[in-house]
Amino acid sequence: MKYVDEFRNEEYSKSLVKLIQNITDKKINIMEVCGTHTMAIFRYGIRDILPENINLISGPGCPVCVTPQSYIDTALELTLNNEVIIATFGDMIRVPGKKTSLMKRKAEGADIKIVYSPMDALTLAQNNPLKKVVFLSVGFETTTPMTAITAMEARGKGVKNLFFLTAHKIVPPAMRALVDDEELNISGFLLPGHVSAVIGRKPYEFLSSEYSIPGVITGFEPLDILKGLNTLINMIIDRDYNIINEYKRIVRNDGNPEAIEYLEKVFEISDSAWRGIGNIPNSGYTFNREYEEFDAIKHFHIDYKEYDGSPGCRCGDILKGKITPLQCPLFKKACTPENPVGSCMVSSEGTCAAYYRYNSF
Repeated sequence: MKYVDEFRNEEYSKSLVKLIQNITDKKINIMEVCGTHTMAIFRYGIRDILPENINLISGPGCPVCVTPQSYIDTALELTLNNEVIIATFGDMIRVPGKKTSLMKRKAEGADIKIVYSPMDALTLAQNNPLKKVVFLSVGFETTTPMTAITAMEARGKGVKNLFFLTAHKIVPPAMRALVDDEELNISGFLLPGHVSAVIGRKPYEFLSSEYSIPGVITGFEPLDILKGLNTLINMIIDRDYNIINEYKRIVRNDGNPEAIEYLEKVFEISDSAWRGIGNIPNSGYTFNREYEEFDAIKHFHIDYKEYDGSPGCRCGDILKGKITPLQCPLFKKACTPENPVGSCMVSSEGTCAAYYRYNSF
């Protein structure tokens, strides 16, 4: 398959593996920020072929995983309103709140619809003019522009019954919080390909200029990841503290200016709470004054107070890379994909889900 097979070449992969295994015996900690990278690394067995001194740490790269439990409970509260239809992506429906989940509430009769894009929620609102449709709008910079476009489209069509419960996150400020944590001792970052396709390379430059930590933007095929690791490890050894784009077929240095323009039209940057990490300055998007009519918190006059966590769940420490899922006492016991206790086990990009599926021993 063109543009896929080229990045799964066995001989080239073997040559890159050999290079990585012989670069250095120095202990190196590399964090992959993106949950899709985490899954790809497990799927292709990349952890298994790395030398013991190269330690891959899975970071907070899953938007569902870093959404506080208070957000889920707020959505659950809205399901009690008979005027409301909740529209959500499939993974959010299984994330547990304090007492229940959206999936269980749906089974009890709550009006909850699974959609595949914010535009589906707009269509739902148009088809149900007597209801108030609330879309659970969760995501990083990759998906937030689509929420902005949907809000603009709703306004253009005069749709007044569509609202968004937002939990949009901005990745670079979270990375700053991680490198400020001295316990982690991160040597370098594999930077997220999807997010970078929107924001470009420049937002990561603080890593090199302020912290002397290099980063490599890379894709998700085996050769993408192996080449990215090879480049990054060499940069760490050479003390070349730079940000390199190895995903040029998708990512431009200035990102996607059109997507960024949509973000700036509809949202303003705000502080945001990340599960397991806490409140991070300037790490979220909320509707600006011009578009605040779409904000579910304001429309329903919700007194929103953030909190997160389930008793015994170590999801927060896993998201920060301080422990692996194997060190959580609930992993594969009380917490499984069929009965998740924490959000890291729910999402297809979650670290616990990856360990459970590929490396649970």
